[in-house]
Amino acid sequence: MSHRQEAPNNAITSYKYAPTRTVSAGGVDFAYRELGPKTGVPLVLVTHLAAVLDNWDPRVVDGLAATHRVIAFDNRGVGASTGAVPKSIQAMAKDAVTFIRALGLTQVDLLGFSMGGMIAQVIAQDEPQLVRKLILAGTGPAGGEGITNVTKLSNFDTIRALLTLQDPKQFLFFTRTANGRRAGKQFLARLKERTNDRDKAISLKAYRAQLTAIHRWGLEQPHDLSVIRQPVLVANGESDRMVPTTNSLDLARRLPDSDLVIYPDAGHGGIFQFHGQFVAKALEFLQR
Repeated sequence: MSHRQEAPNNAITSYKYAPTRTVSAGGVDFAYRELGPKTGVPLVLVTHLAAVLDNWDPRVVDGLAATHRVIAFDNRGVGASTGAVPKSIQAMAKDAVTFIRALGLTQVDLLGFSMGGMIAQVIAQDEPQLVRKLILAGTGPAGGEGITNVTKLSNFDTIRALLTLQDPKQFLFFTRTANGRRAGKQFLARLKERTNDRDKAISLKAYRAQLTAIHRWGLEQPHDLSVIRQPVLVANGESDRMVPTTNSLDLARRLPDSDLVIYPDAGHGGIFQFHGQFVAKALEFLQR
């Protein structure tokens, strides 16, 4: 590896070059990538519907990894990880905890995006001692407004994307304004920067199981979020179609120790559209 990819202490500093590793626990071989310094509380990334390791924006990951050990992983049945995707957010949270413990970690920060933010909320409720701080982006609480529409919206935008030869994320994650369209194209191009050792795409069966889990989350009775005592940064775009932005406001209001950031002229993928500002805010929040 060239010096451009490696810091003096041999820490990998670019997500593009982070090798895919596996760790086995609970009958699952979990695929993951790790980068950044080897010290401090690690930041574990919990990803969205249909996403694999290659769906994290490298600008966000590299920005966070400049000062933090960052770990991205495929949960059970996703991408290169083995097993079958469970049909509940609670079971996904248990699998994520199994993965975190398999790495020998006793305390982590979590960044959960969309479905990952639902999983992160459950981890914080079930395993409070494991979580130091939480970042919840483009997500909502159990029983949150519009969450039961995710399946319908995802199917609609997938068809719309096929008809226009585009990626569904262009519609699902970004606004249809000039800024939103441009930001979407740039984001999708960044996801292709890694050319070697790419992850396996999600299977249709796994995707459908995830949709079932999200739908069930939307039908649940609201959880008591006052039990989440950790500091939480809540972030979203001002016009999220997938998980309506009112859910971010609701989370921030109900969590005892929260910060809220809403990005203008941005949708579900607001943290990717405003990656520079998001990384700066997230680092400030994690170091506080």
